[in-house]
Amino acid sequence: MAGKKQKTRCVHVNAGKGYDILIREGLLSYAGEEIAKVCPKAVKAAVVCDANAFVPHGEPVEGDLWDAGLSCAQYILKPGEQNKNIGQYADLLSFLAESRLTRDDCLAALGGGVTGDIAGFAAATYLRGIPYIQIPTTLLAMVDSSVGGKTAVDLPAGKNLAGAFCQPSLVLCDPLALKTLPDSVFRDGCAEVIKYGVLYDREFFLKLKALAENRTSGQSLKQAMAKDLEEIIETCVSLKRDVVEQDEFDRGERKKLNLGHTFGHAIEHCSNYGQSHGSAVAAGLAMIARAAARKGYMDEADARLLEETLQLYGLPVDTEYQAEQLAAAAMTDKKASQYAIDLVVPRSIGNCELVRIETKDLKEWIEAGRPW
Repeated sequence: MAGKKQKTRCVHVNAGKGYDILIREGLLSYAGEEIAKVCPKAVKAAVVCDANAFVPHGEPVEGDLWDAGLSCAQYILKPGEQNKNIGQYADLLSFLAESRLTRDDCLAALGGGVTGDIAGFAAATYLRGIPYIQIPTTLLAMVDSSVGGKTAVDLPAGKNLAGAFCQPSLVLCDPLALKTLPDSVFRDGCAEVIKYGVLYDREFFLKLKALAENRTSGQSLKQAMAKDLEEIIETCVSLKRDVVEQDEFDRGERKKLNLGHTFGHAIEHCSNYGQSHGSAVAAGLAMIARAAARKGYMDEADARLLEETLQLYGLPVDTEYQAEQLAAAAMTDKKASQYAIDLVVPRSIGNCELVRIETKDLKEWIEAGRPW
């Protein structure tokens, strides 16, 4: 029937006050309706949108909010990790104050992971906390950064060093939004998708490998994955939900979600954030798998299987930076203490463990992760 809504996939997260992650093609057309349900007292919504997402999505979402009875204040962020900083965060706080948002009002973060991180941190701290809604428009943000309540900005010393745990009121994932993404940005998200398979679900990982492997000639990754995107997003956020509910504040099991990120964040830092997060994480995944194989934690066959899969997705499996540079950069990681750092080490595809190593041994692990 024309105009009939499709069935919405819903993943509920019992963290904070509890919230739903809704997944459906065309969901952005109902953003105002869904936001009004979870923020019934709001009369105004601050729409924080990065410049890349604004052209295809900003005006339609704002129009839908107006239709739902919410007036809109619009803030356009400069895109890119290099702009996820204290200066832009302070500007955003000033904008919220100048727009006279109250505690009953809400903030909608529309864009990728950078937008969600900085907008979420502003919502967590403005008036000591206002409701916010994540509306991710990249695959990486849909499957990972929009879920779980981590909000942050970067400092010159390192990534995500100033932030807060603050769960959203709602997450809206519309796979149709991914059609506007450049292929390189879509691939970035695939790195995080693959990460979940390596962490928790070998069968899911093998399905992802088959999707890339069985592409027809000239078919892009987006085209090959299109009919499976809702299920892929639901699988990833369900796996993350289970971890967040068990360890909301990142003291134990949740640290495993940083698989590939210690080396990946170091690569980003060394590149002055010129290398994208997803591609850096992909290289970090391959490096920690090779190191795990060489140190006897993981079978070499599984490490090579991971590397092959990353390459099928057009993702990097190494970096140009030297071990000394990466080790120094990794010491700014928030998981590091003065003398030790927790690495997430794969035992096999679908099974990883936390391994605490002395910081003096980090360079050796990085060197062990170099290509075969």
